[in-house]
Amino acid sequence: MARLTEDPCVHPDCELADVTFGRFCEVGRGSRIQNSHLNDYSYCDRYADIANAQVGKFANIAAFVRIGATDHPMDTASMHHFLYRAADYWDDAENDAVFFAHRRSRTTLIGHDTWIGHAAMIKPEVTIGHGAIVASGAIVTRDVAPYTIVTGTPAAKLRDRHEPAVVADLLALAWWDWPHDRLRTALDDFRSLSAAAFVKSYG
Repeated sequence: MARLTEDPCVHPDCELADVTFGRFCEVGRGSRIQNSHLNDYSYCDRYADIANAQVGKFANIAAFVRIGATDHPMDTASMHHFLYRAADYWDDAENDAVFFAHRRSRTTLIGHDTWIGHAAMIKPEVTIGHGAIVASGAIVTRDVAPYTIVTGTPAAKLRDRHEPAVVADLLALAWWDWPHDRLRTALDDFRSLSAAAFVKSYG
């Protein structure tokens, strides 16, 4: 892992289009990100594909994850590219601007301190709550509540990460909004205390 700074660390062979970053972000080799924002401290590992997404702070996105997977028209006679990428096929045809605008509008929301496991897929317009975990290989087609672990195809709840009172305290504490220096001061407690003990100490 690279030494991170206020500027994003973008590894080789990435494709970025209409992307903004917060501080201390990292983009793994070969990743493709478009029409998205990665907030402070968030990263994606190698060959992630992220489109039309708002990613919160401290998101942990594993290799080969796909977020906001684009779709095809299903109600028309064909689903093929030539319908909406017509300019790629004919000199006298235009691309379907309405289709692309609709696709861009279907934003996926990834909460703070989330973990999206290896090769998971998050569909458009899904919200992953703060602190949630999406297991490797899961396909998420509906919203995931904060601090919930989901797995499978389609993804379903496996269990909660913490007791409801601890979840409420973590959400109220919102440590992800702390300044960089305060995170450093609390580092030993982040490492050594349980979530319940942490919120009791800092809440």
